Amino acid sequence: MGSIRTKLVLIMMLLILALMTVVGSFLINGVGNFYIDQFYDEMGRTFSQEFIRQLQDTTDEGAEEMKERLMAKAGLGIDIAGRNVYVLDSGGAVLAGSDQTAAVSTTTNLLAALNGQVGQDSSITSPYMDLAVPITGDNASYIVYVLDNKSTVNDLTANVMDIIVQSLIMGMGICLVLSVLLAQILITPLRALSKGTRRVAAGDFSEKLEVTSRDEIGALTRDFNDMSRVLRDTLAAAENERNKLSTLFLHMTDGVVAFDAQGRVIHANPAAVQMLGCDPAKSGGFDEMFGQETQLPQVLDLESPEFVETEKTVGDRSLELFMAPFTTEGSPAGVIVVIHDVTEQRKSEQTRREFVANVSHELRTPLTNVKSYAETMADAAGDLPPELQQQFLSVIINEADRMTRIVQDLLTLSKFDYGKMEMNISRFSFAGAIRDVAEAVAMDARNHGHTLTVDVPDDLPEVNGDRDRIQQVLINVVSNAIKYTPNGGRIELLAGVSGEMVWAKVRDNGIGIPEKDLPRLFERFYRVDKARSRESGGTGLGLSIASEILRQHKGEIAIDSVYGKGTTVTVTLPAADSQA
Repeated sequence: MGSIRTKLVLIMMLLILALMTVVGSFLINGVGNFYIDQFYDEMGRTFSQEFIRQLQDTTDEGAEEMKERLMAKAGLGIDIAGRNVYVLDSGGAVLAGSDQTAAVSTTTNLLAALNGQVGQDSSITSPYMDLAVPITGDNASYIVYVLDNKSTVNDLTANVMDIIVQSLIMGMGICLVLSVLLAQILITPLRALSKGTRRVAAGDFSEKLEVTSRDEIGALTRDFNDMSRVLRDTLAAAENERNKLSTLFLHMTDGVVAFDAQGRVIHANPAAVQMLGCDPAKSGGFDEMFGQETQLPQVLDLESPEFVETEKTVGDRSLELFMAPFTTEGSPAGVIVVIHDVTEQRKSEQTRREFVANVSHELRTPLTNVKSYAETMADAAGDLPPELQQQFLSVIINEADRMTRIVQDLLTLSKFDYGKMEMNISRFSFAGAIRDVAEAVAMDARNHGHTLTVDVPDDLPEVNGDRDRIQQVLINVVSNAIKYTPNGGRIELLAGVSGEMVWAKVRDNGIGIPEKDLPRLFERFYRVDKARSRESGGTGLGLSIASEILRQHKGEIAIDSVYGKGTTVTVTLPAADSQA
């Protein structure tokens, strides 16, 4: 069916049709039953016991005389259309009747009369009404048979049917008009509701429907307006939350990947793409990305707040994975994987372990030496020659000085790490600082037979900084050049300007540094030649301290070396005139 108007009109039509059908059926049945009851009541009054005795007395006079007596009896005359009276013999043959041309069929009532009983059964479905009464005289027996073909009933029924049909047509016409009007009354607010529903579905909550009645449709309209308002507020709140979550999801540093229950990627934020080194949406799903770490069904079977924690290595990244299921209507709907990049944390842990091991090792060696020499002196007290005893004491003092330098360097680095290193900032001549460093190391260089040359321009710009710390860096670099250059080598101390920066270079032709060791030179306690470094009294912290000092001054230190040929160390600082 189509619209509500069509449905309502059809329902009303069917209703009036059903009503008229029921009423017509009752009327027609009522007319039929009325005439049947009237026929048999009339027959009952006519064939009284006295009238039957009168008929019995006329059996000797013949069938015609009995017919005439019957015709003269009120109610049995031929004035009623379709009703006839017959006199039959005991075998059922017609002897006389009001209709001489009609033949009498054997009926149920006639058979009952042939058997000596009064036949007076009736049925509304039968096309006739009849009565068969056996009349037995002294010398003959007859059957009086009254037959009515219901022509009067049928005519009346036809008239009633015509009336019903006319009433039905008129009722349908009235019903059609009324149903159209009723449908229009109902459809108008429903159309407004339908239009409002489409508008709300499109996201337009600006218009409020007018309530035009106080009936159920009016109540529905008010409820719709309330629903629209609540839905608008709910959607606004949901959109606000979605925007917050989207912003958080987009900019959070942790990676997040969501999978459905089949392991397909639903969403992944940029951090996850960066950490995994690929776009999860273009991958094969959960099994391809994390199947080696855990299985999807294992995570889906977890109950909140349970989760699976595991790790994954992607290239040089160490990733920590937290996997937990999410549900929809109580059933597992998928898995969310939160990814933490713990690469730096793992490196820090490794560095911390190496640092502790290095500190322990660096301090254990001088402590062992101090203890050994002290025990030897204690065990041989008074027996050692003064010269040997003095040598032992010198070793103890040197090892104590070495431990002191290690502790001081560690304290210096610790102050840098926690931002507690105090700097005496001033403007000073960078050229003068370089020349002072050259004078400070000149004797050490001569002791090793090195040639130390200094090439520093007089117009080298000044710098802002802690002069003592800058000189400490330069002395450390030049001292390394002296230590790791074989005796008789050449060491150059150069300086210059590059844009807004000044630089100082220390170049030697010493043993050089292997290429594999260059990236680790500024790590704490790292030494290229550990045995030789310890022999020269190095702690492995000098370059780390130098790097921190220059970083505090917004400068840099770079090392360029060819193994076996020499090393060049460049220290760069901002010129004073370029600084605010």
